[in-house]
Amino acid sequence: MTKAEIIAEISTKTGIEKAHVQETVESFFKVVRSSMIEGKNVYFRGFGSFIIKKRARKIARNISKNTAMVIDEHYIPSFKPAKTFVDKIKKSETVKAKAAKLSAKA
Repeated sequence: MTKAEIIAEISTKTGIEKAHVQETVESFFKVVRSSMIEGKNVYFRGFGSFIIKKRARKIARNISKNTAMVIDEHYIPSFKPAKTFVDKIKKSETVKAKAAKLSAKA
């Protein structure tokens, strides 16, 4: 689902104009993004958390040049779903049906 599809669905369900919904969604993303840039994690009870993960320093290999290179310690944004959210996905018949279709194609 794309951001445009989310905006359209929220607009349809709430009766709020798409322009206002788009402003709200964009503002939401700006707040989450700026909070994480400031080093703050963002928590949504029952949905999940946008957290900052630390990646340790490591040695990587460039196979084409056959050389080793050092990747310094760094931080990345990550999403950790809430346990209740994960449980609902696991029990979803729709998800199971779509997964079965995908595995049948492979």
